Amino acid sequence: MTDRKSDLKITWEKMPEPFILEERPAANIDQPLLAAALREILEIAGLMLEGILVAPNMGICATMDSKTVMKAPDLFYASNVQPLPAPEVRRIYSPNLEVKEEIPAIVMEFLGATEGDEYSAKPTFPPGKFFFYERILRVPVYAIFKPLIGLLHVYKLNPSGYYEWQKPEANGHYWIEGVGLFLGIWQGTKAERTGYWLRWWDESGQMLLWGAEMVEKERQRADRLSAQLRAAGIEPEA
Repeated sequence: MTDRKSDLKITWEKMPEPFILEERPAANIDQPLLAAALREILEIAGLMLEGILVAPNMGICATMDSKTVMKAPDLFYASNVQPLPAPEVRRIYSPNLEVKEEIPAIVMEFLGATEGDEYSAKPTFPPGKFFFYERILRVPVYAIFKPLIGLLHVYKLNPSGYYEWQKPEANGHYWIEGVGLFLGIWQGTKAERTGYWLRWWDESGQMLLWGAEMVEKERQRADRLSAQLRAAGIEPEA
């Protein structure tokens, strides 16, 4: 892999106004569903704390040799993000500006039937996503998920500044330090989609639940309690 980082002039500049963002429709319906499912888990678990940004398909910008480069991962997680003053709406994420917002802890790409530039280490303009995340942004963790076959590749930035392919831990999951959770594959049904999903597990190995799962878990708990009361000759209150 050619290292052109030292030859490039990388700057972090506020996008000019008006800056027209290129419309990039999702390659397939799986991408927004997978992103929403991961975010939902964090929200329900109370982990969407102040300063946390979990954004699907939002452009991350840098200036490379005086040319604007924007990549929109299917999902990224960043912390210590400064809120925008009202009524501004965040349309892009430009780390390393004067507010010193942090580089995302992880970026994720969800592949469809055909690959794009997710594995591309092309260093010249426009750079491939692999090169952009690794050598320009230096994102600590890059995850590429193929939901059609349930394949997850996770790369972690080593001390030399290059991505190394990671093996899962004994539980089959990957510890994401910047999130404080494990990331792994789960097979099943949510809403109208049956297949492979990405999900979060806590440090103890417990899978964090979606909202519908929590409702079902509570219903089953209530049913068990009602059965115990009836067995004791007590009619539970409606």
